[in-house]
This record gives sequence, structure tokens and C-alpha cells, in this order.
Amino acid sequence: MQGKYFLETYGCQMNYHDSERLSGLLEAAGYERTTDERAADVAVINTCSVRERAEEKLYTRLGEWREVAAEHGTSPIIAVTGCVAQQEGESLLRRDSSIDVIIGTQSLKSLPRLLEAARERRTLQIDIAPHDDVSFPLGVARHSDPVRAWVTIIEGCNEFCSFCVVPYTRGHERMRPAADIVAEVRSAVDSGRVEVQLLGQIVNHYQAPDDPRCDFPALLERVSAVPGIRRVRFASPHPRHVSDRLMQVIRDTPQVCKHLHLPVQSGSNRILKAMRRRYTRESYLEIISRLRETVPGIALSTDMIVGFPGEADVDFALTLDLVRQVRYHSMYSFKYSSRPNTLASKRLPDDVSEATKTERILALQDLQRTVQGELFASMIDSPAEVLVDGVSRRRSFEMTGRTSGNSVVNFPGDRDLVGRLVPITITGHGPNSLRGVLAGAPC
Repeated sequence: MQGKYFLETYGCQMNYHDSERLSGLLEAAGYERTTDERAADVAVINTCSVRERAEEKLYTRLGEWREVAAEHGTSPIIAVTGCVAQQEGESLLRRDSSIDVIIGTQSLKSLPRLLEAARERRTLQIDIAPHDDVSFPLGVARHSDPVRAWVTIIEGCNEFCSFCVVPYTRGHERMRPAADIVAEVRSAVDSGRVEVQLLGQIVNHYQAPDDPRCDFPALLERVSAVPGIRRVRFASPHPRHVSDRLMQVIRDTPQVCKHLHLPVQSGSNRILKAMRRRYTRESYLEIISRLRETVPGIALSTDMIVGFPGEADVDFALTLDLVRQVRYHSMYSFKYSSRPNTLASKRLPDDVSEATKTERILALQDLQRTVQGELFASMIDSPAEVLVDGVSRRRSFEMTGRTSGNSVVNFPGDRDLVGRLVPITITGHGPNSLRGVLAGAPC
């Protein structure tokens, strides 16, 4: 055995899936995972740079690890991977010289080799080079969820939205072969998973490099046809790549969940143009209208940024108005913060005060809570099919799961329901979840 590794992850679902693959690589190389950082021979932190707070947390944790090592007389090899590693490279050492290995988003497969080199030589090992090969050995991921598996289908992004650091940290868009994706889904089913979530920066821009006939809607159909798959989700699509064909596949394929996370970012055309989103408020609302006509009852969620450079009161008012019109089931909302290398950081002054950003995000979140509460209330006494994924966090005698529309439901039940689809009658709701009771036998 090489020793024990401790792995901590920040950021998006793609980062967490990267960590699942890092775990598989390390265990294949002879390392054993530990949840006790004091016992670690190797400490890995997989970073995010989309939000400034996550980046600062890296340096805080590195300082804490140094204190733990000093207190226990240990000297673990410390590796920083992911977006901050890709973005900052060797300059990370200016703030923390304890780092032994730096690996960017496109070089994750080199982690075991660089750890070995760091162990032998005790010199900095770094790989932030770009790589077009986005393949990983089949079955390498150590899925952290007992019910669902994440499967990356695209790495990188070509959109270059002015606020977004992803093209600079994950590189240009590279598509995985459809055959590899379907094989990974089969592997996930063989390991007991019944739901997959397809991941990509612009997931619905997928076009298979090994089959010109296989675009994203076709891939959804192929994945849904894998025996044993009960549900298929995906994140995150871009509004300008939502086609009528995609809407029809969502409607007509039972395994594809009736939920769409469709980031809008702002309700103002002026701000959307400054963000380089390449759609308008009107075209976005037209997509929403077609979606609801094609897939009745579809649940929608979104991302919003407030306080983008130049955002005036009238722009923010348009964002609130759009939320009232669309009526999202859930929302991720953020205050704008300038990120290194982005077009906005180079060209647009961050001219909205922090106080105004705070005022606006509180107003947005208050409106979303009202809308969400009204939507949840309308679901009381209605039936829902829930995929059970575990025990409720708050009540040990209750189980929890999600509807096809991605709403969390808590209900009295037994642990043997995990991984099963169960019929539920909705009986009530809280701010962020529903409550229900079993309405029949699971399947």
C-alpha cells in the first residue's frame, strides 16, 4: 500500500465528479482513502475558481493542514488540483510554499505519477499543460452517491461569456465519444446506480466525435436505452442550444426527467449583451413558452447574477419581472465578483457597490422564496413519483428522494426503499422541500 489519502472538493458537480475519478486513480495506484486528515500520507484539495470565496477557502485549508501536520509531527504530500491550480500554477507558492504537487483540470490523470515523483524527490511537481484527451479508464470513478452517477460528456467551453472563468481553466470544448459515454453509463448501472446525470459546461452543445448522427438529443435517447437506467438528468444546458428536438426527447423519453436547469443570468437585454450570452430576454421567454407547450408540467430552475458591471435599477427590475413571469421551481443566485482573465475583469469596471449587490440579491431571493412556496403549495394532494436516495437529514425515521422535476420530498419510510421509485402523495412543504406519504408499492 502506498499510504492513505485525504481528498477535499469545492465547486460544481463536475469538480465532485473529477474527485470521484481522482479517488479511483489513487486507489488503483495503491492508496487507501481516509476521512481523517491527521492520518493522511497524501492530502489532495480539488479547487474551484468560479467564486472568489472558494478560492480563498483553499488558502485557509492549506494553513489548517500545516497546523495539523505540525501538531502531529507528520509531513503529508499536499496536492492542489482543479481550476485554481490551472489558473494560478506555480504562483500558488507565493501564498503557500507547503504545496508539493499542482495539477490543472486537464492533467488529472497524472496525479499518481506526480505524487510518486514528489515523494521520491521532494521537489515541486506541476502539470497544467492543455490536453485534448479527456478519457479516463472505464469504471475508474468511485461513485459517492449510492443511487446516481455523474458522467462527463464535454470538457471545456467555447462560449466565453464575459463573467466566466471556465474557458480559461478547463480549456476549449472537447467532446467524448458517444460509445465511451454509453459504456460508462452501463458500468454505472452494473455498480448499482439507477440514475445518471450527464455533465458538460454547455451540455446540450454535444456532438459525438465518433458518430455524426449523434447530437445531444440522440445521446439522451441512447443513454436512456441502457437496461437498468430509470432516470436521466443533465446540466447545464445553454438557452441558445435548446432545440425543438431536445424538447421532444424530454417529452417522449420516460427516463429523461421533466426538469430543465436553464441559466438566464439576467432579465435585462443590456446586461445580457454585456455578459455575451448571445440571446435576448425575448428569445429566452419564447424558449420557455415552447418548452411548456411541448412538455406540460416541466419544472424549471436557473442561475442569476446580480450586480454585474453597469447593472442599473431598471436592469435589476427587469430581472425581477422575468422571475415573476417564468416562475422557477428553484434558483442559484450570486453577487457578481470579478474573476481573473475574464473579459469583464479586463474591460468592465466593477461599479456596483457591495451594499447594492447585497440589497438586490436579498430582494431576488425573497421573490424566489415566494414563487417557490406558491409552486410547492399547488402540489399538495397531488401524486408524485420519487426516486429514494437516502435517509432524511433532519429525521432519521424518514426517507428522502427527488421527483422527476427535481423537487426534494421527505416521507416516512424504510431504508430498503433506497434506489427504488415510489409513488407519493404530497401532503405539505417547507421553504425548499416537499413532504409526503407513500401512496402504493415501490417499483
